[in-house]
Amino acid sequence: MKLKDGFITHNSSDEQILIDVTANNFSGLVKCNPTAGFIVDCLKTDTTEQEILEKLRSEYEGDEKVMAENLKSILDKLRNIGAIDE
Repeated sequence: MKLKDGFITHNSSDEQILIDVTANNFSGLVKCNPTAGFIVDCLKTDTTEQEILEKLRSEYEGDEKVMAENLKSILDKLRNIGAIDE
């Protein structure tokens, strides 16, 4: 899976903003907290959910089950706005 080409990101202080420049499916922007921004950055290259989870574990401390649930939630939200190529 990978972030679709029509989506760009902009980093500002403590958040990342995801914007659909094509405005085909989603018209607006998404503000990402640091963890969601980290996930979006992982999606800039072709990857799998498991690979992202492994990167999250190496970057952040916490319960792996909670990380996996949060990752799934963020990926679901990105899929709902059409931001991911599967």
